[in-house]
This record gives sequence, structure tokens and C-alpha cells, in this order.
Amino acid sequence: LILKRKISFFFYTLMNDILKKLAKSKFRSSFSLKPTDIRYIDNKGMETIKKHAYELIEKRLAPSIIPNDGKQTPMRGHPVFIAQHATATCCRNCLEKWHHISSGKELTSQEINYVVAILMKWIAWQYQKNKTR
Repeated sequence: LILKRKISFFFYTLMNDILKKLAKSKFRSSFSLKPTDIRYIDNKGMETIKKHAYELIEKRLAPSIIPNDGKQTPMRGHPVFIAQHATATCCRNCLEKWHHISSGKELTSQEINYVVAILMKWIAWQYQKNKTR
């Protein structure tokens, strides 16, 4: 239990550090959820968005070989797509550059969980930011 707490704390700290670095990037910080994205989240709920995130990451980012890597994530159409660009989890090159997760190998379940966690953290932050306006 103590080890699990230490890992969780490390994981949480790592995500916060990366999100702070991403916020300093002009490109990454230019992404935000639009009112249509917020309505979509309202209609579907965060658990469904999280389910979609797992499905999208497993299909588009997790394989070891991605024929259209660097072009597989649309710039709009789903809150997860926007979050992927904002968090540099849109392609394997960005995942390697920003998160130090090597390309050329299939993502592990732990790596997939990490990607979804950072996506959901960013989506929740954007959702809350939009709801308090």
C-alpha cells in the first residue's frame, strides 16, 4: 500500500511537471476545448470520454508500427483529439520527445494508462475552466 501511494504520488508529480512544461509551449498551449466540446462532455459524461480515450489510444497510438504516424490525430472532432495535441500525446514522435516513451514498440498497459490519465487530467482542467466562465 505504501509503495502504491509512492508510485501514485510520483505519477501525479510527473504529470504535473509535464503539463507545466507543455503550458510553456506556444503550440501546445494554443489548444483549448470549445463550447461544442464542453457540450459533448456534458452529454456523454467523463466516464464515456475516458472510455473513448482508451479506445482511441489503443487503436491510434499504442501499436508498434503506425503507418501514418504524425498524422493520425485530427485537430478537432473529439475532446480527446484536442487533448492529445495539447498534451503531446498525438503521435509517437511527440510521445517520445515530451514523455520519453520510446517509439517503435507497442505501448504497455501502464503506458496506455499514463497517456489516458494525462489526457483526462487536461480535459478535466479545461472542462472546469470553461464551466467557471
